[in-house]
Amino acid sequence: MENLAHSAAPTFESVWASLQETNRQMQETDRKMQETDRQLKESDRQRRENERILNEKFAETDRRMRIMQKELGKWGNNQGSFAEEYFFNSFDHGDKTFFRENFDRISKNVKVVLENLEDEYDIVMYNSASVAIIEVKFRAREEHIPQLLRKAETFRILYPYYKDYKIYLGLASMSFHAGVEEDCLARGIALIKQVGDTVMIYDEHLTVW
Repeated sequence: MENLAHSAAPTFESVWASLQETNRQMQETDRKMQETDRQLKESDRQRRENERILNEKFAETDRRMRIMQKELGKWGNNQGSFAEEYFFNSFDHGDKTFFRENFDRISKNVKVVLENLEDEYDIVMYNSASVAIIEVKFRAREEHIPQLLRKAETFRILYPYYKDYKIYLGLASMSFHAGVEEDCLARGIALIKQVGDTVMIYDEHLTVW
């Protein structure tokens, strides 16, 4: 005799319970999806808020740096102007015996433009045979020396009247980086510095340019 397995036929109650469970699971899935979407939106909102805060901080930092650079530029210019005025007044109101010669005229901030060449000379002193070109810095550095040497060349071009004059060079500064003083003296450039309330001039073994 053959045994047949028969499954119980679904009842209304079992179908209704299955539908309710399926509906519950769908609602739970929908709830989780909504929560995930909310979290993603919150994360995106937080990210955008963080970006906004960072951008504001960067903008404020940039603004402050610009102000600082501007103030430093003013301060540096003020230092340079102070040094120029200090040394110019020292020569203008003091003894103009310089480079073992007496100079009877003095000018400052002399700027000349000729075609494609221009240059500026902080202090220039003259007599009937010689010109003294003095570069003024608040703190002299090594790179200022070749800049000064070039001025002897440009001066003769921009002022052909003085082409046969002797040209002396001097570097005046309130302070000097290490090695600059020795390099000036080795190249035959006069060294002019503030020592206390006095301007000291070291002009031995000068080169005539």
